[in-house]
Amino acid sequence: MPAAQRVLLCPVTMGLLLQSLLLLLLFLLGSCLHPAAAFPKGCYPSEEEGLKTFRCSNARLTEVPRDIPNDTNKLYLDSNQIPFLPHDAFRDLPLLLELDLSHNAIASVESGAFRGLAEHLHSLDLSSNRLVSVSKDAFSNLKAKVNLSNNPWLCDCRLQELIRAVELVADSSGGIVCDSSTQEEHVGKAFLQVIADTDFCNVYKKTTDIAMLVTMFGWFAMVISYLVYYVRQNQEDARRHLEYLKSLPSKQRRSEESSTISTVV
Repeated sequence: MPAAQRVLLCPVTMGLLLQSLLLLLLFLLGSCLHPAAAFPKGCYPSEEEGLKTFRCSNARLTEVPRDIPNDTNKLYLDSNQIPFLPHDAFRDLPLLLELDLSHNAIASVESGAFRGLAEHLHSLDLSSNRLVSVSKDAFSNLKAKVNLSNNPWLCDCRLQELIRAVELVADSSGGIVCDSSTQEEHVGKAFLQVIADTDFCNVYKKTTDIAMLVTMFGWFAMVISYLVYYVRQNQEDARRHLEYLKSLPSKQRRSEESSTISTVV
């Protein structure tokens, strides 16, 4: 090749080489930075038994993390400090099969927290948290098997309705123990053992009925007392007026007497 052609080709070749290196550098930089920025510290994706898994175990989380891959099948958020589950906390995870929230500080579950998980989720672990009372509506339409053991439950009608609304994980029911109760003798006992002899919702209904009867009786007594007072007050006014009429001259007395009698009648 002539020297003149080699001189012309050299800058072109160097330019293409530099452009290729620059594109490769940008690609490598992007692939390294973006995943690290998306995931909280201590969280990482993996694949276990052919299922896409996202682990945030013991990551010091204080809330459900965002930017969880939406194709996640198994999500581990156990052993953190998450205090509550807000509305639509997992709405962007339509393929989630297993959700582990055990060993957190969860004391509240908002209605709709598990919205969008009803069709696929088959395992939900809420054991070892700080749940005292949760509405059954928080688990509405959820078909997953739920672990509610080792929480400081208040044994009442609300818990009874919740237990009837969910399917418990096998052998986990013994861990649902009354930390407090509307009846002191139930404290420290397994809830399923307690409701074998006590229907909390029926007791609550009876108490409500009695309260309503007492309230109605109170209003009725007030109405009767007012009527009695009103009649006595009018009688007293009429008696005083008649005594006054007796002290008047006879013609004026008869005229006003007849007016008073008409008014009383």
